[in-house]
Amino acid sequence: MVSTTVDDNNDDVLDYRGNLADKTRTGGWLAAGLILGSELSERICVMGISMNLVTYLVGNLHLSSAKSATVVTNFMGTLNLLGLLGGFVADAKFGRYLTVAISSSITALGAILLTLATTIPSMSPPRCDTSRRELCVEANGSQLAMLYAALYTIALGGGGIKSNVSGFGTDQFDSKDPKEEKAMIYFFNRFYFCISIGSLFAVTVLVYIQDNVGRGWGYGISAATMVVAVVVLLSGARFYRYKKPQGSPLTVIWRVIFLAWKNRRISYPSDPSFLNEYYNAKVPHTNKFRCLDKAAIFEDNTTVDTENIRNKPWIVSTVTQVEEVKMVLKLFPIWSTCILFWTIYSQMNTFSVVQATFMNRNIGSFVVPAGSFSVFLFISILSFTSLNERVLVPFARKFTHNIQGITSLQRVGIGLIFSIVSMIAAALIEKHRRETELKRGIKISAFWLVPQFFLVGAGEAFAYVGQLEFFIREAPERMKSMSTGFFMTTLSMGFFVSSLLVSLVDKVTNMRWLRSDLNKGTLDKFYWMLAVLVAMNFIVFVVFAMRHEYKVQSYVGRDVVGKEVELKNKEKIGEEILEP
Repeated sequence: MVSTTVDDNNDDVLDYRGNLADKTRTGGWLAAGLILGSELSERICVMGISMNLVTYLVGNLHLSSAKSATVVTNFMGTLNLLGLLGGFVADAKFGRYLTVAISSSITALGAILLTLATTIPSMSPPRCDTSRRELCVEANGSQLAMLYAALYTIALGGGGIKSNVSGFGTDQFDSKDPKEEKAMIYFFNRFYFCISIGSLFAVTVLVYIQDNVGRGWGYGISAATMVVAVVVLLSGARFYRYKKPQGSPLTVIWRVIFLAWKNRRISYPSDPSFLNEYYNAKVPHTNKFRCLDKAAIFEDNTTVDTENIRNKPWIVSTVTQVEEVKMVLKLFPIWSTCILFWTIYSQMNTFSVVQATFMNRNIGSFVVPAGSFSVFLFISILSFTSLNERVLVPFARKFTHNIQGITSLQRVGIGLIFSIVSMIAAALIEKHRRETELKRGIKISAFWLVPQFFLVGAGEAFAYVGQLEFFIREAPERMKSMSTGFFMTTLSMGFFVSSLLVSLVDKVTNMRWLRSDLNKGTLDKFYWMLAVLVAMNFIVFVVFAMRHEYKVQSYVGRDVVGKEVELKNKEKIGEEILEP
């Protein structure tokens, strides 16, 4: 196994005027707190919309359950996919601060449009008798146009926030300063805390307001929250520390692949030390994906003076660039097997909420909004996150002698197991619900849904942290924002796969499984299908995980004269996530 590491990149930190930052007046928890406010607001806005949107589409716009689920999953999929674009823009051109500021403004605009789309009477079809749903008039294209415009505007802004706000927050701490490095350890915990608090507020307070006061009020509060977030973020400009963007990482990837293909007929050098900048490489050379090494071969098979090629990157790449591309390629097998977890998660936003509308949601005289049952999802996430760090990780450390306790991929694997069990529970509960109502005319309590929400939440507590840690630690340092965006594409693809599966199931079963009236369909069969798919995916994941070689924290390399030296990796992203 070849040990590798990322470069401890310490670019100059600037203030808002472009001068070297005075670290006594910039950064730290004041700046980080203002940044966390943007993520808190984004989570309130997005979760307040996505967790209860399906009830609006079915109840107010009279779309079918399957079509409504597809609208929600496409919206969430696009939002997370655009995180990759947001990371690219930040790394390549604008930097994290400007990208977050612009994205927050776009999200606020989208929330305002959504408020208008749900309050203007002409944007909704006529009301109908819910007991005779087949006579309801479905919303037409012009009525849906403004809704879609609002949702995808929010998706564009939300993606930019998600992929950059955590990186911009960590920029406010200096990893070379022991005090600031210690403070940075708590940033990820507080970041995740803000996400959870925002989600809980959204699925309780905002969902209640949407169902009982009005959609316009609920979405209006989301819009106002984002406007305040933009004002707060901009007002703190003088307190932030800024890092210049390092150029497009996608350009580096494309260039290495292009040069490797261009030089495919050139023979490998007799020794890897002939590769361009072999001794100056910030990442040690490996033998994996050896075909890419040809991008670092000059046509005469000799080493090239750095000064002569610095302005000619399309002639030859460096070993560092080639190895960074190899790191990215090593992520894809794991990336592909993480997708189905988020397909399971998406059911909590869609069909699980629809299930609640067909069940008894009364607590005395109070009727719990269907979308508010997601609160059990977030309670489970918070509970298992705390359990992991306080019990499981310390216990595992005693046996593994590893500061992580359990590895990032082991966390993902546990999350996948929880997702399988959750779909089995969901299938059994849905069958029991439908049979009880059809045979006995009794609506069972909606609290029967708690197990599936709880199990998916437990799975996310493992899978989310495991995936985030894996993609940040294993990706090249220069792709800090892009790696976060790459992680978010697993969420995106999970939602899109859900949309695809719903469409395929609708077509294959001639709309017999997924019906607007769940009592006339067989939603439990859809859940069983998902359980089988994730079980098969888990087997493939285990194979890929066993073959993956982790990037370790240090390695023995060579300096410019060939002398062996131990190079230390000071990037502790994984430890920051795991340490309480």
